[in-house]
Amino acid sequence: MDVDLELEDSDNEETITAQSVLAKLEEAWMNEKFSPEILPHRTEIVDCMLEQIHQMEENLNKLKKSDFRVVIHRMELDRIRYIITSYLRSRLEKIELYTSHILEMESKRPVEERYLSPAEYKFAQEHQSHLENHFETVVLRHMPYNIRTLDKATMSVAPNLFSQVFLRANKTVNGVIVETGVEGAEEEVELDGNSQHIIQYKAIAELVKSGSVQLI
Repeated sequence: MDVDLELEDSDNEETITAQSVLAKLEEAWMNEKFSPEILPHRTEIVDCMLEQIHQMEENLNKLKKSDFRVVIHRMELDRIRYIITSYLRSRLEKIELYTSHILEMESKRPVEERYLSPAEYKFAQEHQSHLENHFETVVLRHMPYNIRTLDKATMSVAPNLFSQVFLRANKTVNGVIVETGVEGAEEEVELDGNSQHIIQYKAIAELVKSGSVQLI
C-alpha cells in the first residue's frame, strides 16, 4: 500500500516513503502536544500524509470487503487521522490561548519563517479581532470615557517556557545550559544519544525545533 511521496526539505527536494512521512508526523505531533509554546508548523507533512490517506482509500476500495487486509488498513487510517486531528487541535488551542503573544512574536519574523501556517495566521488575526470587539462591547463601553483603552500588553498571555518536559535525545548534545533554581546559577549538562531526561523546556527549546531531541 505504500508509495513514494515527495517532501520538500530545506532547499532540496527528496523522495521519501510514506512510512517516513508518518514517522515525521508522529514526531511533530508529540512535540506539539508536550511543548508549552507553539512550534513551527509542519503543513507539508500533514498535506503529504493526507495525500497518502487518499491513495490508501482508493486502494482499499479495490479490495473485496471480505479481504482481511481491509480491516487492518482501516484501523491504520483511523489512527493516522487521529494523529493529524490531535496535532492540528493542539496548535489551535495554543493559538486561542496565546493569541496576542503569538501574533506579536510572528510580527518579528520574516513571512517565510513564521511558525504559523498562512491559514493559522489568518485564524489568529480573526480570533484576536473578535476578542477585542467582544471586550469593547462587553466591558469598555460601560466604563468612563477617560479609561476606555485596551492594553494588549496586560491582556497578553504567554506560554510558560520554564515548565519541565520529558524528552529523549536523538543524538548526543553537549553544552545544554540549565538553570539550577539558585538565583543566577546555571549548570551545563550533556545529553547522551537515546538518553531520557526531565528538563526545563526553555533550555532545550531550540533542540526540539532542530530535531536534536524529541518530547515524549
